[in-house]
Amino acid sequence: MRPMVEFCVSNLSLGSETVKKVLEEENEVDVLEYGCLGNCGQCFVQPYALVNGKLIAGKDAQELLAAIKDHIKKLQEEDEAWKKLGF
Repeated sequence: MRPMVEFCVSNLSLGSETVKKVLEEENEVDVLEYGCLGNCGQCFVQPYALVNGKLIAGKDAQELLAAIKDHIKKLQEEDEAWKKLGF
């Protein structure tokens, strides 16, 4: 199953728009944009996204993209480990 990365439209101006575009171009995850994700305190402070429901943030677009990719890699490693166990 492909990871889902969700962005808040109000947060795009803080740098998450660049990250959203990169992820859409790479086409390895499902990217969604919402009017509000309900994380207004976080949204006001720094770029963030939800990856499979988990809040991932960074001080800037580069850090956010790296954090998202790291989290996705961990999810894929966990998935592979479960598959090896027969699940």
